[in-house]
Parts: sequence; C-alpha cells; structure tokens
Amino acid sequence: MVGIWVVLGVLLIGGIAGVVLRARNGRIRAAKPVERELPAPVAAALDSDAAVTLVQISTTFCAPCRHTKAILEPLAERTEGLRHVELDVTNQPEVAQALGVLTTPTTLAFSGDGTELLRIGGVPKGPAVLEALDEHLSGASSRPTS
Repeated sequence: MVGIWVVLGVLLIGGIAGVVLRARNGRIRAAKPVERELPAPVAAALDSDAAVTLVQISTTFCAPCRHTKAILEPLAERTEGLRHVELDVTNQPEVAQALGVLTTPTTLAFSGDGTELLRIGGVPKGPAVLEALDEHLSGASSRPTS
C-alpha cells in the first residue's frame, strides 16, 4: 500500500513541476536595471542603427534554440527597427555567466545603446515579443512589413 502512495506522490510532484516549467517557457520579463559591461561578443552583435537587437543565447545541441531562431529571425526580417542575432555560447560559457543566463535558449532584447530591455526564457511567441517591444519600436514603426 505504501508503494502506491509513493508512486502517486511522485506522479503528482512530477505533474506539478511539468505545469510550472511549461508556464515559464517563453515568458517575457522586464530587465532588471543592472550596471555591467556587456561581454565583447554581445557588444559586437548589437546594431546601433536598430531600435532593438534581440540577442539569442544558444548552445550547439539545444533543440529549442533552433525553434527560437525559426521564430525570431523571420520576425526581425519583417519588422522595421528589429534585428536578431544568435550567439552560440557552447565554447564561451563566460559570456552566459556575465549576462546571468542559466538556460538556453534565452533571448535578451537590447536598445541601440546597449541597455537591456527584456529577457525571454525558452521559446518565445512572436506576437508576444512584438507586443512587449512595441514601445521601443514605436519610433521605427513596429508593424511587420509584408
């Protein structure tokens, strides 16, 4: 009888953990104001001409990273003022550490001057990204082009 309760308890805890992880996937969070110098690869990836640069932190064997790229790259191509850059940190863990990134994919949105605007953990939803960045893209016409 005790074995059944243990199995049910494990299933319940596993189910709750799965629901929590699924809810956190793709969640957009506002950036915390932190004074830090950007790592060189990130600073080099920023486009001062773009209103917002999305820097996707990825690793080589990350399947969700490919899905994230498939969403963000076309979104940036059809949205004025938005640029997408994928940064593979497999051999540069110090870059992820300096940015406070613990999991991949994590996407960071930066303004042209290098200010972090927001973070997205997991695979984002395109319309939600545009909605979250609307105020930052408003000067560049945040409407996707045809």
